[in-house]
Amino acid sequence: MRSEPTHIDWKSKRCVPCEGGVDQISADTASFHLKALPNWELNDNGTTIFRRLNTGNFVKAVSLIQSIADLAEAEQHHPDLHLTGYRHLEVVLTTHAIGGLSENDFILAAKIDTVVQ
Repeated sequence: MRSEPTHIDWKSKRCVPCEGGVDQISADTASFHLKALPNWELNDNGTTIFRRLNTGNFVKAVSLIQSIADLAEAEQHHPDLHLTGYRHLEVVLTTHAIGGLSENDFILAAKIDTVVQ
């Protein structure tokens, strides 16, 4: 009897340095992992996950960017951050060294969720 895979508690894990040599997570596996991160979406080609936020105002947006930057530095895994229209923030995660998704992306996404109100 085959058991169903379980979701990982991403926020309890730590990012590991990635300079390549790690297999990309497939789009199917990424979709499964995103069930534990419902605020995040997978891009069309399965190489990034992203979250869009309306922060309400510019000061809140910049404060959130700083909080995300602090998490990213602590994990040594850095997202792309896009602030538009003074309050719309998009956070994009991918592992640049492998050109796709790794566990680090899901770990940081879960930790970002802890600072987003």
